[in-house]
Parts: sequence; structure tokens; C-alpha cells
Amino acid sequence: MADFLTLDDVRVNGKAVLVRADLNVPMKEGRVTDATRLERLIPTLKELAAGGAKIALLSHFGRPEGKPDPKYSLRPVAAELANLWGQSVAFAEDCVGPVATAAVAALQPGQILVLENLRFHPGEEANDPAFAKELAALGEIYVNDAFSTAHRAHASTVGMTQHLPSVAGRLMQAELTALHRALGRPERPVVALVGGSKISTKLDLLHNLIARVDMLVLGGGMANTFMAAKGLSVGQSLYEPEMLDAARSVMADADKRGCHIFLPKDVVVAAELSPGVATQTVAASAVPADMKIFDLGPKSVAEIKENLTMCKTVVWNGPLGVFEVPPFDAATNEVAIGVADLTKRGRILSVAGGGDTVAALTGAGVTQGISYLSAAGGAFLEWMEGKDLPGIVALRQAQPTMKKAKAIL
Repeated sequence: MADFLTLDDVRVNGKAVLVRADLNVPMKEGRVTDATRLERLIPTLKELAAGGAKIALLSHFGRPEGKPDPKYSLRPVAAELANLWGQSVAFAEDCVGPVATAAVAALQPGQILVLENLRFHPGEEANDPAFAKELAALGEIYVNDAFSTAHRAHASTVGMTQHLPSVAGRLMQAELTALHRALGRPERPVVALVGGSKISTKLDLLHNLIARVDMLVLGGGMANTFMAAKGLSVGQSLYEPEMLDAARSVMADADKRGCHIFLPKDVVVAAELSPGVATQTVAASAVPADMKIFDLGPKSVAEIKENLTMCKTVVWNGPLGVFEVPPFDAATNEVAIGVADLTKRGRILSVAGGGDTVAALTGAGVTQGISYLSAAGGAFLEWMEGKDLPGIVALRQAQPTMKKAKAIL
């Protein structure tokens, strides 16, 4: 965390603080259906409010394509945040201009304001310098607490850091600390659990991981492609025939780097994907020609769990089977329970992320047993791929500027 600043480095009393939050929450019929992202924002808001800050929240919501659209208004989100906060939360009908300026000016220390959807303006996604400057003019300090948007070079994640003292919020700080501990300077051995349907969407991820971890455990449809690349028949299972050479390249690179790739020893197959369908457990080398693989078998699960007991760090992205349709959630659930148990006993550090991963671990009932569970989605995946995230780069670049300008208060 030494390469950028945090809330510890600024005094916010009486100052207008612009917080880039992620208020892009699931909504149905005008009501928030999952407030997890709002709940994770509360620690930063509490600290700023206790410090006497006047807090204005900036966020996108949906894809309104650069123009106002009532369907994508943040007003209902502001109402849900007020319920969580236990106090009123103000709302402004715009995020720039006279309406926004007046709303921020009306704030008293400790109060919170939600500004309207940033993406109602084309300048947000274009990272337009004029729009970024207009946003920055509303406040005196910028706090980025939205790791989930850090992979986007937008005005509210990158442009504003050129105009205001810029620091990371507590959620951003916690996320980056956990990720650094997992792959930056991890305790070894390190195991990565990677699932999902396709290699083509995770090729960069796989190449980055084999350079950083000691064992790569593959599940889901992508494991089928690797099995096929080794000459095994996968029956009628989902796999990517055009990616066989890519899979062989990953395996060859892993071998050179001393990273062991774990593929299923046995699998659960069925004729079709439906609840209650008749299933068989077969060796990975004996998949019937008319069957499809939907999950890992018990021998594979047992071996994975045994390997986990010998590691110190676990990174997880993607379910190991078709977890949405029981009984094909069995492998994911059992491994998840094993990871959570080792974590609770202080045996391992576990970091997991990605939309399907969060859903799978929630279904397994183990979210509280994971050291850090990221809800960042695309940003988490790009970080695992080893990419520089523009929002994080902007915070790092802002640090020397702040110090030179004596902006640390």
C-alpha cells in the first residue's frame, strides 16, 4: 500500500470530499435486490462522516449511453443507501453543473449526497478532460473506493486525479491489500482454482497464473478443453476445439515454470443438463461418447482438498462445475467448504472473486469463511491477468504530485 495514499493521509474536516463509489447494484422494479456493494461502502462513509467531511458520492449505473434515462437514475439507490445508513441521504438530479454545485454547497459536515448517474454524460466514459475538471470542481479531496471500476479509464476514475488530492478509500485499500497478499508476495505454496466454460476468455489469466502459482486446478468447461488437448475423449461435453493448441501451450509453459496443472481424475456426466437427471461418475479417460461432463467427480475433489491442506494461499476464480443446476454443484460446494474450513483454522489465506464465483460461494454458504471475497467482477479478473488497472495507476501517479504540492493535510 506504500505506492499510493489512503484516508490516513488526509484531513477531511469541513471539506467537500468526492467519493467514487460503485452504486451499480442489481435492481428490479425500482428496488435494490442486492445491497452488498452499498454495505461494503459503509466503513469509508462512516470514517469520513466521523471526520467531519461533506460527502458527495459519484457512480455509474447501467448503460444509459451518454444521455439521461430515468430507468438508470440513482435516486432509488440513494434511498436504499439511506436505509442502510440510518439517516437521510440527499440526492442531486445531475452530477455536474448548477444543480450539483448547489447540492454539494448545501451539505453539512457528516452528511451524504448521491449525485446522479455519471454515464448520463458522454464525457464520463470518454475520460473527457473538461468533464473531469467539472466533476473535480465540486470538491476538495477525491477518494476512490470503487476497485470494481478501476479497470475503466473514465473521467471519475482517472481524470479527476489530475485535479484533486487523491486517495484510496477503505474498501479499495482492503481489496488491494488482499490481492497483494494473494499474488504479489504470497506465502507459498500457492494454489489457484480456476473454472468457467471457456479458455478463450481466460487465456491471459492462465498464462499469468502459471508464472505466479505452484499449482493450477482447472474445472468447468475449460477443463474439458485441456482434457481434449491431452487426447482424452470428452463425449458430447462443451469444449473449444479451436483452443486445443492454446491449451497445449499453457501446459508446456506451466511445465517449464514448475507449475503443476491439476486436471480431473474423474467426472460426473449426464445426457442433458436438468435438475434430477440421471448421472454417472466415470474416470476422466472413460467419458461415454453420448454423455456430457457437468462436474468433477469425488476422487478429483478428494485430491484437490488434499492438495489444499499442503498450501498456504488459495486464489479462486470460477466454479468447478455447473453449480447453478444441482447436483452439479457438489464439487464446487465441497471444495468451497474445505477452503473455508482451512481459512477459519488459520491454515491458509483465501481470496476469491468474479460474479459466478461469488454466487457459487454464496450458494455453498461459505462467504464468511473466505479471507477476502471480491465483488469486483471484471476488475478482479483483469488484476488476476496481471494487467495494470487505470484507476490504480492514476492513484499511484497522484501520490508524488500530492507530496510535492504539500497536499497531504
